[in-house]
Amino acid sequence: MNPTAFPADDLIAKYNRPGPRYTSYPPATHFSAEVPQESLLEEVRAGEGPLSLYLHLPFCESLCWFCGCHTITTTNHDRADAYIDELEKEIALFTPLLKPGRRAAQLHFGGGTPNFFTPAQLDRLGTLLRQHFTFEEQAECSVELDPRRLTREHVEAFARMGVRRASFGVQDCDPQVQEAIHRIQSPETNRQCVAFLRETGFTSLNIDLVYGLPRQSPDSFKKTLDEVLALEPERFAIFNYAHVPWIKPAQKILEKAGLPTPQTKLALLRLIVETLTEAGYVYIGMDHFARADDELAVAQRAGTLQRNFQGYSTRAGLDICGFGISSISQTADSYRQNVKALDDYRAHLAEGKLPLERGYILTGEDKLRREVITRLMCDMALDFTAISERHGIDFREKFAPALRELDTMAADGLVELQPTGLRVTDTGRFFIRNLAMCFDPAIQSNENRYSKTV
Repeated sequence: MNPTAFPADDLIAKYNRPGPRYTSYPPATHFSAEVPQESLLEEVRAGEGPLSLYLHLPFCESLCWFCGCHTITTTNHDRADAYIDELEKEIALFTPLLKPGRRAAQLHFGGGTPNFFTPAQLDRLGTLLRQHFTFEEQAECSVELDPRRLTREHVEAFARMGVRRASFGVQDCDPQVQEAIHRIQSPETNRQCVAFLRETGFTSLNIDLVYGLPRQSPDSFKKTLDEVLALEPERFAIFNYAHVPWIKPAQKILEKAGLPTPQTKLALLRLIVETLTEAGYVYIGMDHFARADDELAVAQRAGTLQRNFQGYSTRAGLDICGFGISSISQTADSYRQNVKALDDYRAHLAEGKLPLERGYILTGEDKLRREVITRLMCDMALDFTAISERHGIDFREKFAPALRELDTMAADGLVELQPTGLRVTDTGRFFIRNLAMCFDPAIQSNENRYSKTV
């Protein structure tokens, strides 16, 4: 990454506005309870091909004040057994909708803290999944972990389910930052977590960091980067902290410690990009870095990289089947989301109904715009000619309003426009959400529902 590519203050001020992360298009803010449930289930019945299973395991022993996930804070591990009971009911209601012969190609455990569950509870969960799904021999299985609660027995239980990819949050190694966000996690804890994973045969490790937290500075974050690089993960996900206290009230606590300015956040991001690229990692795009030989980097070079609700992915065309509270599912033409409250989840299942709360059926226009935004965010480029031929359109005519917006961005050095396509510049990578927003006609009316892009 060219050091001169980092944005000047005037660009930061100009483009620092709320916007989606585009893990889906349309974003989840467009999902509606008005979509008939039967229409969503018909999309499931019509589906073919492999599946990607996602299980949302929501329990955490303590609340991290920066967190934006749907979690339940408790120290009562018996609640996990009751939750598995509910998952079993949901899966039993769902699987008869699937055409025979469909196999699971991916499995992901998220949360919450999946290792809140005891090893015995995880074994029970694995048995449940094997009873209801047939997995491909080379299925990609992954889990999000909390090193503070992790034992070797947890790792071995996930390994028995075929899990070989793990991701865990560090966020920041500085004790003052950890105190401000209510997440105390020592370097020794991180090293022990990595040792458990490597010794148990895990082949891919991702580490999560967050920039934009209270008390962070370039000097302190440089020490964090040095510590986590020593752990030698295959990937990093380094997130711009999303401050949305109107959605997550606990985040208001962070304001007392003071949040960094957009300029400081960009200085942190510059440090991140320079440090990781010098260490041999490829800047995939928004938030993500991977070793040059990692599947993500290989897929980006091949033009096959994808985006979904877990971020960047190498697998296209999978129907996502989400289970548990708040989980989101996807078919080729639809999205659906479960209820977020545990009591509502239980009530639906007690009545023999799938716990769906809202959804969305994509139009042809939506699918076109989804492809454009996905390719832009994955390839950092667009081929107008190829998209025109695939969809029977004249790209420049169809997206004339977007291209007029991009003319201004081109003048600011964010994108290079050609008659047959565009390429995002190194500076433009830092504003990739803003570039994608040009192709989203509904963004103006929904801006106040998103975190800022910088």
